[in-house]
Amino acid sequence: MTIVPSVLSTLKQPSFAQRIGGVLVLLLLLGAAPSVHAQTWMVSTTAQIKLGVLDKYGQLGAYSATFIVHSERTGKDYYLVKELAKGQTGVDVLFPTDPSDPQYFKSEAGEAANPTPGRYTWECRVKGAKAVGGHFTFPDVANDVTVINK
Repeated sequence: MTIVPSVLSTLKQPSFAQRIGGVLVLLLLLGAAPSVHAQTWMVSTTAQIKLGVLDKYGQLGAYSATFIVHSERTGKDYYLVKELAKGQTGVDVLFPTDPSDPQYFKSEAGEAANPTPGRYTWECRVKGAKAVGGHFTFPDVANDVTVINK
């Protein structure tokens, strides 16, 4: 019968000095860890209104849709023109559009629309005639941030 020594019995146990050294290294690593801060949140809120037009039965073919939004508060009108290709029956747009977008709502002077709280009216013109329209009220938007300390 052959006796095979156990793997565990052949492992060398760390000395007392090695154990103390390992504990010191662990404590140094824990001491170098960054301190814990309170939870920090970043927040953003953007109000936008979706406006749309649809040639329900697709009878027009290609057409141009001109969206006009009027601010009752400032009296300014903002415009956005969308070209629809044949087979594309409708389009939705967001007001206001981000000015970094190549097509954004702007006044005749080129001023970008802002989500200013208040009442607005809108319409969409197709081939020079009002196709659809309505009104909406932009809400007053605010953010609350809570700091949680641990």
